[in-house]
Amino acid sequence: MENIKRCDWALHQELETIYHDNQWGKPCHDDPMLFEMLILEGQQAGLSWSTILNKRETMREAFDGFDPHILKDYDEAKELELLENPGIIRNKLKVKSLKLNAIAFLEVVEEFGSFDAYLWGFVNNEPIVNHWEEISEVPASTPLSDEISKDMKKRGFKFIGTTIIYAYMQAAGVVNDHLESCHFKY
Repeated sequence: MENIKRCDWALHQELETIYHDNQWGKPCHDDPMLFEMLILEGQQAGLSWSTILNKRETMREAFDGFDPHILKDYDEAKELELLENPGIIRNKLKVKSLKLNAIAFLEVVEEFGSFDAYLWGFVNNEPIVNHWEEISEVPASTPLSDEISKDMKKRGFKFIGTTIIYAYMQAAGVVNDHLESCHFKY
């Protein structure tokens, strides 16, 4: 696969290439994975995606497999324990957001039947497929990410600004921003 053309951002590190080739832009309808990606995107705020990919497995272990049923019950002692773990992003507000996002996520599941139904309802269950030629054309946010972010904020989610939500939409395949030249354009 050495000569396969990929999006420019996925050429620097093996974990980026694996993530790009197997997950990014591919429609995801699995609630546990949608929750994991939401947590990871929030953890990434202000950091590089490669930092998150390098810490992903450690975060999965530290955050109880990204299980919202467990995260919703995190208490101050658990948060303090996490803040001592060098394998995760040790930001007090991001750690606190784990519990808040788990609660909000489970409330959305209760209301809509699944988080998948909620998220994909914003696009009538059809991914948005863009046709960018250059990475510089890919936006950091859109009116749709503004709308989703605003709705999620009302529901109590944290670390879900419009730029984070656009990145989340890309990660979950709600938006396919693989460049036209990319072999992995779905």
